[in-house]
Amino acid sequence: MPTRRHILAAGIAGLAAPRLARAEDLPGVTATELRIGNTMPYSGPASAYGVIGRSHQHFFRMVNDQGGIAGRKINFITYDDNYSPPKTVEQVRRLVEQDKVAFLFNTLGTPTNSAIHRYVNQRKVPHIFLSTGADKWGNPQEYPWTIGWQPSYRTEAQIYAKHMLEQKPGAKVALLYQNDDFGKDYLNGMKDVFGAKFDSAVRTASYEVTDPTIDSQIVSLQSAGAEVLMTAATPKFAAQTIKKVSDIGWKPLHYLTNVSISVGSVMEPAGPERGIGIITSSYLKDQTDPAWANDAGMNEWRGFMAKYIPDGDLKDGNYTFAYGIARNLVFMLEQCKGDFSRANIMQQVANMHGFQPPTVIPGITVNTSPTNFHPIRQMQLARWTGSTWERFGGLIEGANV
Repeated sequence: MPTRRHILAAGIAGLAAPRLARAEDLPGVTATELRIGNTMPYSGPASAYGVIGRSHQHFFRMVNDQGGIAGRKINFITYDDNYSPPKTVEQVRRLVEQDKVAFLFNTLGTPTNSAIHRYVNQRKVPHIFLSTGADKWGNPQEYPWTIGWQPSYRTEAQIYAKHMLEQKPGAKVALLYQNDDFGKDYLNGMKDVFGAKFDSAVRTASYEVTDPTIDSQIVSLQSAGAEVLMTAATPKFAAQTIKKVSDIGWKPLHYLTNVSISVGSVMEPAGPERGIGIITSSYLKDQTDPAWANDAGMNEWRGFMAKYIPDGDLKDGNYTFAYGIARNLVFMLEQCKGDFSRANIMQQVANMHGFQPPTVIPGITVNTSPTNFHPIRQMQLARWTGSTWERFGGLIEGANV
C-alpha cells in the first residue's frame, strides 16, 4: 500500500508539472496538422477575386512541400460563399463547428465579413488578415479576435479627396460607390475631408452588387456637371465604369479604389486605353511595372507562380496580393514557436514589427500592437499610363484630417 508520504509526494509532483494543453484547447491543431479556414467568392458578382483563394491553395501546397510549419502540414479548407453574406455565415459555421479549424484566414469581402465577425468573436476564433480594407476591422477594443491587413478604405478615400482638392479646387465632384460597408467607407472618407462643403460639392450615386450595370449612375453623375469622379467599386463594376465613362466622352479626373486596379481583371477587360490618367493608390508592387523587373521579392513571387500556378495570369494583381498576405501569415505562424492555441495566435498577430512582405512596395512594413489592428498604413499614389500603373510622390501614411 502507498504510504501517506508517497501520496503527498505524488501530489506535489502533480502540482509542479506544467499543464499540458488538452485537445479541446487546440481546435484545428494536431501533432501533424494545422487546419486553416477560408471563404472566397469563387462564383458570383465578385468572382474576379477567386484567384486569391486559388493562390492560397497552391501557396500552402508549397509550404507543405517545404516541410510545413513547426513540423505540421497546413490543411487549408476554403469554401465558395458567392459573395453572399448568408452563404458566408453558413460556410463559416461549417468551418468552425464541423471542420474545427484553428482560425480563419483572409476571408474576403466587407459585407460578407460583416456578417460573421460578431459570431467569430463570440466563439473566440481568430479572424485574421481579412481581404477587405474596411476601417472597422481595426477595433481591438470591441472585436479583439478580428484584424484586417490592407490599408483602410476610409484613409484611402481621404487621400484621394485631399489630392483632388489640390488638383481641382472648387470642382464639382462625383462619387460612385457600392451600397454596403465597403462603399460607405469611401463616402465617409470623402466627408472627412470635405466637411460641411460635402453636400454642395459632391454628387453621389450608389449601386447594388446585384445590379446588372452601373450605366445609368454614370450618365446621371456626368449630367450633374462633375469634373472629378471617384469610383469605389469591385472589379466587375470598376471595369464597367471605365468603359461607360469613355463611351459617353466624359473626361473627369478619375480616382479608382485600389482593390480594383488589377491590370488583368480590370484595366485590360475595360480597354487599357480607356483608363489612361486614372489615379489610384498602391501598397503592392505592380507586376506590369518595369521597375520591378529584377526585384528580389517579385522574382520570388514569379518563381512560385512558375512552379505552382503556371497557367496563372501574371498581370492579375490579385495573385501578388495573395502571395504577400500569405507570406505575412507564415511570418506570424513562425513567431508562434509551435504554440498554435487561439490565444497565442492573436498575441502574435498583435505583435508584428517591421515585416516587409515580398510583394509590398519598399518602405511599407507591417506593424501591429495590442492597440493597433491596422497592419499596413502607408500607400503611394499611382497613375494608369495605358500599360502600367506609374507611381508618383512619396509614401503617404494618412490624410491628417
